[in-house]
Amino acid sequence: MPVLMLREDDVRKVLTMEMAMEGVEIGLKKLGIEEAMNINRARVVTDHGVLHTMGASAKTLGGMGSKVYATTRKGNAQFLFTLFDGKTGDLLSLMQADYLGQVRTGAASGVATKYLANPDASRVGIFGSGKQARTQLIAVCKVRKITKVDVFSPNEEHRNAFAKEMTEVCGVEVTPLANPDDVAKDKDILVTATSARDPFFKAEWLKEGMHVNAIGSNFMGKAELTPEAVQKFSRIVVDSRDQCRIEAGDFQKGFEDGTLKWGEVRELGPIIGGRYKGRVDPSEITLFKSLGLGIEDLAVALKVFQKAKADGLGQQIEW
Repeated sequence: MPVLMLREDDVRKVLTMEMAMEGVEIGLKKLGIEEAMNINRARVVTDHGVLHTMGASAKTLGGMGSKVYATTRKGNAQFLFTLFDGKTGDLLSLMQADYLGQVRTGAASGVATKYLANPDASRVGIFGSGKQARTQLIAVCKVRKITKVDVFSPNEEHRNAFAKEMTEVCGVEVTPLANPDDVAKDKDILVTATSARDPFFKAEWLKEGMHVNAIGSNFMGKAELTPEAVQKFSRIVVDSRDQCRIEAGDFQKGFEDGTLKWGEVRELGPIIGGRYKGRVDPSEITLFKSLGLGIEDLAVALKVFQKAKADGLGQQIEW
């Protein structure tokens, strides 16, 4: 049985943000209308590294699969997605999935921005200048007409390089700033894509009509948003409430002290499917807290597989 092996270069050749956003939106909608199942991320730890696993199936998309990745204290990271036929169970593809994960994380925030940000939102402030910050900004620029972007990260060299690259990529001037308060000032959309372990996002940064995408924290005990900031949101939307219960460090204190209730938190999938509304008032302050789901990886991996196969990319191996 032939199996298509796709390496990072193959994935980069076919995967676009538009493709990823279409896949993520469909995948989350299927999850919201109970036509898909998602396996929350699980982790096993050694003295030197962590093995992470997650997966999903979607009967109407025709596929099921899992992502497994290893990270180490020394900064090494390896990502693999295994894609199976949803009917026959045949293994269709093995694909390296580092870039796929970066793009699908950005795509999820892009979809959330589509449903939650005000239609005329045009000014963006972003915290972080790494690979994840890059795809976050690209996705936001796909769904709103962005005219101004400011970026902060603690490393001056990194934020300057990010600003230069993303100005060219997004076609809008990206300005590096040394003061995070200035990045938050007079913005319609704020994005946090950092490796911060302690909360830095201030409640006073939040203004009427603002939308926030928070993607950096995915461990309990690790947070970007201060508890006071979390309390200030009019509407909180997540990719998965189940996964938030075990990973959303930004919400930990609020749930412990009772200032945040699970009944107040909505999932993005049912909003896409029309069960709930996204933004209902221009003055609302909205939050999308993203952790990254297996269904998002699956939906994007299916599109990558189909496009790569059509283009004759990858290596066929006998299984």
